[in-house]
Amino acid sequence: MTTPAAIATTAATFLGMEFVAWFMHRFVLHGPLWFLHRSHHVRHPHRFERNDFFFLFYGSLSALLIVYGSPDKDWRFWVGVGIAAYGTLYFFVHDVLIHGRLRFWRKSRNPYLRALNMAHKMHHKATTRHGSEEFGLLWVSPKYFTLALRQPAPTRTLRPRAVSSQEKEGGQ
Repeated sequence: MTTPAAIATTAATFLGMEFVAWFMHRFVLHGPLWFLHRSHHVRHPHRFERNDFFFLFYGSLSALLIVYGSPDKDWRFWVGVGIAAYGTLYFFVHDVLIHGRLRFWRKSRNPYLRALNMAHKMHHKATTRHGSEEFGLLWVSPKYFTLALRQPAPTRTLRPRAVSSQEKEGGQ
């Protein structure tokens, strides 16, 4: 496969994954697999939720495509790379930024990311399989952009650094 074809295949797969994610979320997760996805819509004290098992499906699909397409670097390899790239972005945007599952990226001043966060919060207002809106990850309805641009961005406040006992004793 030529380099331009590989780039086009990866990019098309990445962009296509947004539709796949929207479709699966809307009709499968909020449909027959609600019993697994429900854990993502209700508060719970657990670090992991049943919904996390969906990562295994997409991760396995991507890994299999990469492994079986590796010898020839054929379309399977580049489709697997596109799925992996989307999954990586999904993890950082959805799990880290929106849900704060890792605490290193809490808030953003970027209007797009703020709009995306607002849309996702609206999706989670419903705790049943019915009544949700905004099922995609990267596509955000224009109304949330308008809200994000109207609402002031969060201010960044730096907390004073804690002084260690060694620094206190050493006079540093």
